[in-house]
Amino acid sequence: MVFHAARRRRLLDAEHDGLVFGRLDLRPGAPGPGGANGAAGANGANTTSGTTTAGDTPTTGDTPTTGDTPRAADATTAAEATTPADATTAGGATTADGAATADGAATASGAATAGEVRYIGRIGLRDTDATSLVIDWRAPAAAPFYRATPVDPLGVVRRRMIQCTGERVTGVEDDLLDPDAAPAGMRVVGDGALVATLARATGTGMRDIVATIQQEQDEAIRSPALGVTIVRGGPGTGKTAVALHRVAYLLYADRQRFAGGGVLVVGPSPVFVNYIARVLPSLGEDDVTLRSLGSIVVGTEATRHDPDEVALVKGSLRMSRVLARAARDITPGAPDELRVLYRGTLLRLNRRELSGLRHTVMSGGAKRNTVRAKAAGHVLDALWRQAVELLGASAVQPRPEFASDIAERREFIGFMRAWWPRLLPVDVLGWLADPDRTRRYGDGLLSTAEVRTLTGSLARIEADGPSVEDVALLDELDDLLGTPPAPPKRRSDPFVVNGVRELTTHAERIAASRATSVERPADYREYAHVVVDESQDVSPMQWRMIGRRAEYASWTVVGDPAQSAWHGDPAEARRARDAALGGRRRTEYVLSTNYRNSEEIFEVAAGVVRRAEPDIELPTAVRRSGVAPRHVRTDDLEPAVREAAEALLAEVDGTVGVIATQAAKDRVAGWVAGLDPGRLQTVNSLESKGMEYDGVLVVEPSAIVAESPSGVRTLYVALSRATQRLTTVGSDDSWR
Repeated sequence: MVFHAARRRRLLDAEHDGLVFGRLDLRPGAPGPGGANGAAGANGANTTSGTTTAGDTPTTGDTPTTGDTPRAADATTAAEATTPADATTAGGATTADGAATADGAATASGAATAGEVRYIGRIGLRDTDATSLVIDWRAPAAAPFYRATPVDPLGVVRRRMIQCTGERVTGVEDDLLDPDAAPAGMRVVGDGALVATLARATGTGMRDIVATIQQEQDEAIRSPALGVTIVRGGPGTGKTAVALHRVAYLLYADRQRFAGGGVLVVGPSPVFVNYIARVLPSLGEDDVTLRSLGSIVVGTEATRHDPDEVALVKGSLRMSRVLARAARDITPGAPDELRVLYRGTLLRLNRRELSGLRHTVMSGGAKRNTVRAKAAGHVLDALWRQAVELLGASAVQPRPEFASDIAERREFIGFMRAWWPRLLPVDVLGWLADPDRTRRYGDGLLSTAEVRTLTGSLARIEADGPSVEDVALLDELDDLLGTPPAPPKRRSDPFVVNGVRELTTHAERIAASRATSVERPADYREYAHVVVDESQDVSPMQWRMIGRRAEYASWTVVGDPAQSAWHGDPAEARRARDAALGGRRRTEYVLSTNYRNSEEIFEVAAGVVRRAEPDIELPTAVRRSGVAPRHVRTDDLEPAVREAAEALLAEVDGTVGVIATQAAKDRVAGWVAGLDPGRLQTVNSLESKGMEYDGVLVVEPSAIVAESPSGVRTLYVALSRATQRLTTVGSDDSWR
C-alpha cells in the first residue's frame, strides 16, 4: 500500500503541477466545516476516496531560509505540514507566520484550533502515525478554500495558492480575506491566486482549476449527487472545468456507486475530448469514459459534419419514426416466394403468405434481429400445415421431425438468409439512399425537399463513412433492430499458463474475481453518472442516443444557449432532453463571470452576438489587458494569415488557435504549416467549441457567419476562445 501511495504521489508531483497547491490560515476558534465530519471523512485521507498514505515518512527541520528556492518536499509537502511555522519562500520574501497545530490539520471535531493551518492537495495524505498532513480538495474541510470570500471568510484569515513545477515551488499567491483577524507580521504575497492563474500560459491540454475554483463554481461542483445538475454560463465561465471537477468530487463522495457504475463524459468533438483528457487524471481520477458525439456508438469514429440543412433533418425527432418504419420493412432483394419439394409434393408459400408471417413475428414490437429463430419456426409451421393439408396427416412426419428435415435443407437455409438476414444498422440506414423507400418511410413526416436532402446525403455514406449526425441514427437503428442472443461466454482461468495452474494466494484470487465481476461490455449502457458538455448543440436524436446510456444515471448538463449551433425547433430539443433526463429532480446553477477573456477581447465577441440578439444574457469579463484585438482586412489571405499566426506565436508563450470555416480548414492549415506545430492548432468553427488558446486567429469571420443559420453564434464562440491575444483576418468587415 505504501509503495502504491508513493508512486501515485510522485506521479501527481511530476505531471500535474504538484501534489499540494493550497494553504488555509484560520482564525482562532473558527468553526470547522461539516461538524463531526470536519476532519475524519473531511480530511480526505481515506481509502474509499482513492486517497493514500504518504509513501515517505515526513521529516521536520527542512525550513528554507530567505532567498532559497524551496523544493516542494520542503516548502509545500507533508514535511512542511508538521513544522510549527510556515516558511515558504517566494521571490526572495520569507513568510514566517501562523503556527500550525501538531498535525497541521483539522481536529476530530472539525473545529479550528488557534493558529490552525490546513494544507489542501489533489489527494489526502497521512503520515505513518495516521496523522492527516494534506486534505483532499473534495473533502468538506477543504470547502473554505473555495467558498471563503472577504464578505463571508468562513473563518479563513489568509488563503494561499502554491504553484509548483515538478518538485520546485515557482510561485506563491495570497488572498487576505479577514484583515482584522490577521496576526501581526502576517505577510501577503502576490496579486491573488485567481489573477495569477489567469495570467499563466495555456498548454495543449486543458488545465484543472482545482487551486482557483470560485464560490459560484464550487456550489455547482458540490451540488447533490442525485438528480440532474444543470450548469449554464457563457464563454470562459469554467463550465467544462466545473463539470469535470464535479465528476472528481462525485467519485470522492461515493466511489462505490460512481466508480462501480461508471461515469460517461460526452463532448462535442474529438478535438475537445483530447483537450479535456488530462484534467481528471490530474485530479487523481482516471477511470472515466470520455466520448465525443461521433464516437458514442461502439466501432464508429465519425468526425465530419453534414451541412446544416442535412443535419436539421437527421437531428429531428421525426427521424425516429422514419427509422422505425425502415427497421420493419422487407429487406431489399428478399425472395417473395418459398418452394420446397417434400415427398414428391411441392410446398409453396407466396408473397401474401410470407408477408402475413412477417407481420405476425414482428407484432408486439419485436426486434427483428432477436426473432430470426422465431421467424424460421413460423415458416416451418406454415409448411407443415400445408403438407398435412395436401398429403394427409398420416403421410406427414410429426412436426418436430418435419421441421428438422426441412431446416437442414440447403434451399431453406438460403431462403432464410435472404428473407430474414441479420441486419446491421448501417445496412438499414443505407436503404434510405433509395428515394422511393425514403418517400414511403417519410410519408406524412418529411417534405419532398427533406426526402431529397436525406437521400442525397445517405447516398455518400458508403464512400465517405458516417457523419457525426449519422451516429445517432445508427444508434436508433441498433435499438430498433436488436442484437441476437450471444452464446454463453466461456471464462478462462487467469492463473492457467500453458495448461498448468499457477500457485496463487487468496488475495490474488479475490482480486481476479472482482476484476471479472466489474468487466463492462464494449457497448455499456448502465452508467451511474453522465456529463453532457456543450449541451446546447445536442440534437433531439442525439439526446435519445445519450439517454439510452443513462437509464439509471444522475446527470450533469452543461451549456450556453448563446453558443448554440443547433437551429432546429427549440421546443423539440427541450422535449428530447427532458425525455432523456426523465423526472429526476433538477438543480440549476448560472455562472456569470468570464475568467478567460480580457474585457477588450470579449467586447468584440459580445458585440457580434448582441447585434443579432440584443437581449441575450452574457457573462462579465473580470480583467483588462490593455491590448486591443487586431483586425486585418486584405484580399490576399494566405500571406496575411501566415504573418498573423507568426506574430501571435511571438507574442504569447502558450498555444495559438487558428479558426476557419469547416470548408476552409484544410486549406488554411496548409497556409500555416510548419509554424511551431507543438503550439499551433488549426480547427474549424465547430471544433473550436470548448477550446481555449492564449492567442486566436479567426480567418474570414464573415464566412463563418455565412456558413450556417447559426453562424453569428458560431463566430461568437470562435472570437471568445482567446485568453491574451485576438486577431482576425478577412476580406471584408461586414461581420463587425
